[in-house]
Amino acid sequence: MTYEEVVQCARDAYENADARHIYEHIAVQVNVVGEGAGIFYIEVAERAVCVEPYDYFDRDALLTLTAETVVALANGKVRLLDAINQGLVKIEGNTEKVWRLASVKLKPRQK
Repeated sequence: MTYEEVVQCARDAYENADARHIYEHIAVQVNVVGEGAGIFYIEVAERAVCVEPYDYFDRDALLTLTAETVVALANGKVRLLDAINQGLVKIEGNTEKVWRLASVKLKPRQK
């Protein structure tokens, strides 16, 4: 899987995501390691979600994971808590904001 495919998978999952219950700003950078390595961010602003393939220097948190884990999370095949407990995701920064982001209802990727 390429970096571009990983970012597109995240974009597809967050497209039309329901973030109406989140009133604060959240910015989480995602560092993808291994195959498809690269950096993108997920931002909630004004109760809408955006995924962009850039560094986010003023981020609330940083997630480090593989492309395979990004896809599994985006497709709802694994929950964030389970991925963390299995050592698949490393979190740095404001974990409370990561959990708020995880509460956003995603639109599973269509194949």
